[in-house]
Amino acid sequence: MTLADADNDWRDQSACRDTDPDLFFPVGTTGPAIEQIDNAKAVCGQCDVRQPCLEFALTSNQDSGIWGGTSEEERRKLRRQWLAARRRAS
Repeated sequence: MTLADADNDWRDQSACRDTDPDLFFPVGTTGPAIEQIDNAKAVCGQCDVRQPCLEFALTSNQDSGIWGGTSEEERRKLRRQWLAARRRAS
């Protein structure tokens, strides 16, 4: 097993592993997309590896889709906070 394999082990345990990936990539943020976002977040809400998924999305700068139960906008805010905390710590 390589380091990359170990880093991705959480994906094998994800609640979304057997779900259509399109659910997690809504087009837009209004109308039908709102229900799609809610449905994707509901899958994330039942997931045991939600935190590693979110950490992956933040560290790899995933700028689209639902990751770790967060929307694109929510992750942008979290990423700004995370980067600010890293700057303060250095």
